[in-house]
Amino acid sequence: QVQLVESGGGLVQAGGSLRLSCAASGSTFSINAIGWYRQAPGKQRELIAAISSGGSTNYADSVKGRFTISRDNAKNTVYLQMNSLKPEDTAVYYCNTPRSSARDYWGQGTQVTVSS
Repeated sequence: QVQLVESGGGLVQAGGSLRLSCAASGSTFSINAIGWYRQAPGKQRELIAAISSGGSTNYADSVKGRFTISRDNAKNTVYLQMNSLKPEDTAVYYCNTPRSSARDYWGQGTQVTVSS
């Protein structure tokens, strides 16, 4: 249905910034809510930011005030701007729709590593 591909990860020092991109294909992109998730080694995957089809946003307490989720429906892309990065932000980051998340259907993700 909607296929998503994450990019933009990399290695950054604590206090630095990265912008992740989630590129989508499919004619129904604009009506889908999109979430950014992350999974650190040995830990559960967690939802950290979400944006509705109308542009409303929600954030986990751990990233609120530092991360910003946005979407450009004309470009079929969702972004995650990450500022003031901390070593505990190190994880593989994924974007997904609620339906695909419920079905446990995920892409490859993009690795973010924050050095101290």
